[in-house]
Amino acid sequence: MRIKSTLLGCLAWMVMTSFLSDSVEVPALSHSVSQSLELKTEGLYYAEFFDYIFRGHFENVEMTREDLQFSMIFEQYLRAFGGQCPDVLPDDKVEIMEDVCAMEEVTTNGYGIETSRVCVQWKTVGTGLYARPELYNAKLAVERLQNAEAFRTVINMVSDPNAMGNSVDMIHKAKGLKNDMAQIFNLNSCNGQAIRRFEKNLRLYALDKPSIRMKEPSKYEKMKKSGGPSGEQNFNKLIDDLVADQAKTWAFNRYISGSVSNVKKYTNSNGVPNELSANYRYKGFSGSSPGSVRITFENGLPKCIYFFDFPNNCKSPNSGILATYAQGDYAK
Repeated sequence: MRIKSTLLGCLAWMVMTSFLSDSVEVPALSHSVSQSLELKTEGLYYAEFFDYIFRGHFENVEMTREDLQFSMIFEQYLRAFGGQCPDVLPDDKVEIMEDVCAMEEVTTNGYGIETSRVCVQWKTVGTGLYARPELYNAKLAVERLQNAEAFRTVINMVSDPNAMGNSVDMIHKAKGLKNDMAQIFNLNSCNGQAIRRFEKNLRLYALDKPSIRMKEPSKYEKMKKSGGPSGEQNFNKLIDDLVADQAKTWAFNRYISGSVSNVKKYTNSNGVPNELSANYRYKGFSGSSPGSVRITFENGLPKCIYFFDFPNNCKSPNSGILATYAQGDYAK
């Protein structure tokens, strides 16, 4: 079945970049050093996911290994590492393969105008990029797991009443991942112990095995447990930052920074915010246009962002902005 391969192929196309280092062995770590490692994730779209996997706190990871999103992250991480860090790969590295269309079936109407194009024959080719064999094998295991559920996944996707919004959201996530892969090896050394710990736990998560666990909780976990800050907050600035961050992955429109207006706050009986709404402006094909956004809260922190064009599609706020808000940096 090629349904799953086609889905992953489309997503891979959206995040693919041209990546272009003999083998470096990473020495074993003492327990104290192992516990003090730090994976730098500031500014990354998937910062929270990367940190939870790195720390081995699998219980906090919101996506499962069966999720298409997990395959997308795994695939693009291997490609990014193979392109940007080839010198630190081992001698037994393996080539990353991909399925490409070998033959298409083209349908035309009575006027000779093409009406559809479907791939009817596939072939597997090398990408010219390489990976650690244990990681690549784990990625293949995830693909086999997902291939078994491919048809059901597609049916669920197309039958979802919010299918269009979810599809657009996947494009946003793919663009966010592409940006992450362009930054992560600038933030962290290719042959650093933090990256190797992340890779080991990424493999363990993919294979549904116990993690190599760090004692110190993630700052994102601490943030969610502590809840939102007390006192008056600059919600105009918070909304501006959240919308500007989301706009980084917009396909065509461009957010006009600082354009947030008409902010409305809704609170519970204790005065804790549970929803914000506001207007903003963006530049599109027809010039400057108005937009609106609604932000729901959970335990005093932004949980979902809903834009006017897809009002039922929950977009996750940037975890870095949430951490900044939780520690009181938006206080008036």
